[in-house]
Amino acid sequence: MAGVSPRAARRARRGGSNAIEFALVGLPFFFMLFAIMEVGLIFVTDSILDNATSQSARLIRTGQAAGSNMTAGQFKTELCNRMGIFSGDCPGRATVDVRVLAQFRNQTPPDPTANGTSFDDSDLTYVTGEPGSLVLVRVWYKQPLITPLMAQALSRLKDDNALLVATAAFRNEPYAPTS
Repeated sequence: MAGVSPRAARRARRGGSNAIEFALVGLPFFFMLFAIMEVGLIFVTDSILDNATSQSARLIRTGQAAGSNMTAGQFKTELCNRMGIFSGDCPGRATVDVRVLAQFRNQTPPDPTANGTSFDDSDLTYVTGEPGSLVLVRVWYKQPLITPLMAQALSRLKDDNALLVATAAFRNEPYAPTS
């Protein structure tokens, strides 16, 4: 290389090293960036689900669900309407269980994830109770995971979904029962 300074010749030989360094650092960086965004999405979804469950459970607690003879499907629709930007996918992802409890202590309602491989909703019910009844409202929401290692770390079932759970337990208010 006639007429080229030694410093310029050294830079010319290192021209491809920047691309290799970016490839080595870029892949883990973007993976971590997407993983952080996905965890943030899960936290936002969980917060919205918890709020929607609390607001929807109020319909049962105040007797509005009993007064209008609300069915499980209608209750789920009310819940999904309160999910904001996630309301479009909610009917296919949410599962609802509403049951009356004998007491708050020492209760073991059925766990649809007990087998650890699939979601078994065969023991779930929708019973709103009477005025003064102790009621447990549980909602499960399947949030699909995109980042590969996040699916392994956060999925409680074998379908690569994060299973979010929101619960409300309360005593029904003394509303006038419907006949």
